[in-house]
Order: sequence, then C-alpha cells, then structure tokens
Amino acid sequence: MPRSFTAAAAPAVLAAAALLLTASLPAQAGAPAATVAPAYSATTSVGVHNAYETGTFPYFADALDSGAGLLELDVWTNFSGSGWRVSHSNPIGNDNNCENAATAADLRTGPVNQSLAGCLADIRAWHEANPGHPPIQLKIELKDGFADNLGRGPDELDALINDILGDAVYGPGDLTAAGGHATLDEAVRAGGFPGRAELAGRFLVHLIPGTVEQGNPFDQLWTDEEYGTHLRDLAAAGTLDRAAAFPAVLGAEAGDPRTSRYEDAAIRPWFVVFDGDATAYTQGGIDTTWYTDRDYLLIMTSAHSVPPAIDPVSPGEAEALARVHELAAAGASIVTSDWSGLPTVLSTVVPRG
Repeated sequence: MPRSFTAAAAPAVLAAAALLLTASLPAQAGAPAATVAPAYSATTSVGVHNAYETGTFPYFADALDSGAGLLELDVWTNFSGSGWRVSHSNPIGNDNNCENAATAADLRTGPVNQSLAGCLADIRAWHEANPGHPPIQLKIELKDGFADNLGRGPDELDALINDILGDAVYGPGDLTAAGGHATLDEAVRAGGFPGRAELAGRFLVHLIPGTVEQGNPFDQLWTDEEYGTHLRDLAAAGTLDRAAAFPAVLGAEAGDPRTSRYEDAAIRPWFVVFDGDATAYTQGGIDTTWYTDRDYLLIMTSAHSVPPAIDPVSPGEAEALARVHELAAAGASIVTSDWSGLPTVLSTVVPRG
C-alpha cells in the first residue's frame, strides 16, 4: 500500500529532505552546510509514469500520498469526445483513478473515471489537507494536442487549472516576476528556480506533445510550440500571470534542441523544461551539463531502461535508489518510471549533478 502522507507528516518529510540535501550539498562560503537551501533546479526527485491509471494507484490521492515528485496525466481534447478527458487509450471517455473530490474527506469515497477537472479537484482537496507538502510537478501529455477550435486551447487550459488549483500553482509568471525578467530563459539563467522550501505547497505543470498528435500528419502545430507561442504572446500583452504551465521540449538531442525544433526564435526563450528518454541522455553522447549549467529542468523518463536495465515496476529498493543517484549525477532533475510500489524511492530527493 502507498505510504500515507498526512498534514501532520508534511513538516517531517520536508525536514528529512532538507537534512538529506544539506548534508550532501557544499556549504556556501562562510556558512555551515546545514544552512544551505537548495534550489529546486539543484535537486533530483522521482516521478511516476501514468499515475492516473487504476493499475498504478487505486486513487489519485494515493499517487499524491506516495511522495512522488512528479505525477503524469494523459489528456485528450478531440476525437469526437467532449471536454478534457483523462485516459491512456480511450479517446472519447475517461478512464482513470480520479474522483472529483470536494474535500479531503471525499478522497477514496466516490466513483472514479472523472475528467481533468475531477483530477484537479482531487489535487486541490489533497493539497488543502497537506499544507507545506513538497513541490510536485504535474506532467500533462496532451495525447492529441490542443483543440482550440473546440474551446480546448491554451487559454482554456490555463483557466481550468487556475480556477481549481489557484495559488497552489507555480507558473511562468511567478518565475519571471521574481526578478523582473523578460523571459523564462532569462529568469532561470539569472537566478534559477526558487528553493525547494519556497516551493513547498506548490505544483508546477509541464506540457508535452502526445503520441497521437506526433503521429498525426494533419497536425502541424504541436502542443509545445502552441503553448510556447501562447507564453510569448501573454508576455507581450503583460498578462503572463494567466499562464499555468511550462511547455517542455520533448526528446533528447545534443546541444540546444530548441534551435532545430522551433523556427520562430522568439519562442525559444520560453522553454526551460526538457523531457526525454533517460537512455538517450546517458548513452547517446549528450553533454547534460548544458542543462545543469543553465539551471534548466531535465526530466529523464524510463529510468529503468538505462543499461543494465532493471524492473520497470518493482525492482529492488536498492536497485531503484542506485538508479536515481546515477541519473542525478547525470544531470536529471526528475527521473521517472513505474515504481508506484516503492514509496521510499518515490519520496527520495538528492543533489543534482
């Protein structure tokens, strides 16, 4: 069973993470190691692939209780279905462990298979019962991309997330406003992401293009480019505070992948999150110090597949922890797999690099 993460336990979990990190990170000049407050981008945590599936966790509240630093949702917008659907392979309906809880007391009591709004409601109910929880990334794969013509575009996604999660979201506008920076790239390279303690109780949302969208020959505007353009336009209008998510560059590539991906150079500075296969990053001759030196977030997926491969679902705890440390040393901000039954591993936070 997943470890229960309660409001009373939150300070203890944060304290334990702080002790682990400060014991490992170098002290600043003239300061003892115990006073070092690691930036979010200077740490590595562990995430769960497809955390919304009932075979992964009975309820999404269990996924949140697991201590994982990232939880993934698959969302459909088109295919003749209505609304924002959460499912892996059913494009017209919901197939998930979300139950649309109004309060924490409702978690694990209602019917599952809810819409994205229902999943966000569960997250909000859990968040209110667990103040000060460690920062959690919500990774959203838009399976078939945005459907702006159907009222399911970037503006509507922002509104949905903000309306339900409210100030629990740490968005692009928060990052740029902290130092008065013009773009996300400028903000991250000048000051980096805030410390983990500052991000306690917050969710960071990042978006990737979906598998169906990538295989659709008629879709010439993928999620990443569409949302990057959206951020550029919001910033130009002075309304970046409306943005709820960070677009991610999907797929490992040497050098700066934004250069070859995005013909419009004006949207490149709006990408500071990168997401790709762990094996490609570690075995493909890619210099990942390019990411760590710039404080970009780098999500390494399928951590279990890095040679020598380990079990994707239930490896030994020591094996999984060794893999987390290996990929942290390789520059990962978050490593993901399907290790839903290893709460000690999922709640692990170690220094990056």
